[in-house]
Amino acid sequence: MEHQFVLVLDFGGQYNQLIARRVRDMGVYCEVRPYTLTAREVAALNPIGIIFTGGHNTAYHPDSPKADPEIYKLGVPILGICYGAQLMAHQLGGSVATPSQREYGSTAMTLEPSSVLFEGLERLQTVWMSHTDYVDKLPQGFVGTARTQHTPYAAMEDTSRKFYGLQFHPEVEHTQNGLAMMHRFLFDVCGAKGDWTMATYSQALIAQVREQVGSGKVLLALSGGVDSSVVAALLSQAIGNQLTCIFVDHGLMRKDEGDEVEAAFSGRELNFVRVNAAERFLSRLEGVTDPESKRKIIGEEFIRVFEEEARKIGNVDFLAQGTIYPDVIESGAGDSAVIKSHHNVGGLPDHVDFKEIVEPLRLLFKDEVRALGTTLGLPDYLVWRQPFPGPGLAIRCLGEVTEDKLTILREADFIYREEIAKAGLDRSIHQYFAVLTNMRSVGVMGDQRTYDYTLALRGVTTSDFMTADWAKIPYEVLEKAANRIVNEVRSINRIVYDITSKPPGTIEWE
Repeated sequence: MEHQFVLVLDFGGQYNQLIARRVRDMGVYCEVRPYTLTAREVAALNPIGIIFTGGHNTAYHPDSPKADPEIYKLGVPILGICYGAQLMAHQLGGSVATPSQREYGSTAMTLEPSSVLFEGLERLQTVWMSHTDYVDKLPQGFVGTARTQHTPYAAMEDTSRKFYGLQFHPEVEHTQNGLAMMHRFLFDVCGAKGDWTMATYSQALIAQVREQVGSGKVLLALSGGVDSSVVAALLSQAIGNQLTCIFVDHGLMRKDEGDEVEAAFSGRELNFVRVNAAERFLSRLEGVTDPESKRKIIGEEFIRVFEEEARKIGNVDFLAQGTIYPDVIESGAGDSAVIKSHHNVGGLPDHVDFKEIVEPLRLLFKDEVRALGTTLGLPDYLVWRQPFPGPGLAIRCLGEVTEDKLTILREADFIYREEIAKAGLDRSIHQYFAVLTNMRSVGVMGDQRTYDYTLALRGVTTSDFMTADWAKIPYEVLEKAANRIVNEVRSINRIVYDITSKPPGTIEWE
């Protein structure tokens, strides 16, 4: 690809892919690679800059991840973030220690505005700290450029070698002017031109798919959601009729969605197959109440259906999936904890009848997936379709999943989404849906006592789906939706609105 390249070396921190996203948002192409890359391998990539990510290890511990010391001799600018800054200090002759007072969360920091990273900024900034250790002695050639009450070297630099270290996280939204600091490093220190666009990235992905797949045939789980739709568009451009799209109607879709998906894709230049498997999935889910068990069962059934359809088609070599980066993190990639498994990255049985998995969106966040979809020419009604989990309404129907409960939830969810759209909020609220709780409560309708379900409404705003805030939907919109649901949908007599952010909650309830 004819553009500049920034290398992000991964030391196991929770924000590593977010760093890459921030760099790409600034028009600079980057990739995340493991810290084990040798200096020779790094040089072969010809980066204009290198970013060391954070991590949960202790830099001076013998078993902690280390960068190849020869990397420091390549003459390439380096930005170390959190653990990356500590590691740089440790490897270049400084020292790292554990302070008496740790720092987590928003922290007041005083900076030196003469630093190229802080040029034009006020001396007092609020930054996001998340560290146990800190740099207590600078390596030779370095000077401190920022401090906090408990961290003497919240930032450091060696301008002669173009090495910079930040104890805080500039990539997160909580750090004041953090993106401006990263922009300074990329453009003023590394000489970035901002020559990368989603159009160039889409061409790179197409080339990667062609290289991976060759002349093989690919089977895609096409749900009609944003992720799988973008994968379908990408693969169709990359490999044409080598692609077969299997739409598994598992009976857990939103109202009328199965027919909408078929109408949207059956006329395209794709091999489109619809499998009506509702009875099969509901049979497997009978009596199951545990959320993880539901996810695993649905994931297994997806794979089984794909295997069966692949055998009918014959000679299918690859399974394509719309896995995006938040899925990978929450399913426990690397050292990350398992928050909840996703059907496209978890729940795979031991025996899968495919050569490999094709996941072209694996390093993209949701907003980047939408941008890619627009670049590929997908219509807005697909690109901006409401996010929908692979397990479908099964994880929005708490407790055991039955056809009766699904019918109730479909109708209520449809009304809620319709009222959000009528209010013109469907673009500003990034995800919104209804959840049928397993709780019943007493109510009164027509002077008669009722004992029916409680329905929860959920709405969140987010930039990357890694964190999310609850949406401040106007009361009149919620009131109208609630009144319609109670009056038009049977077996619901109480509506609640979820005001939990992520964290501590997740966007979905299960």
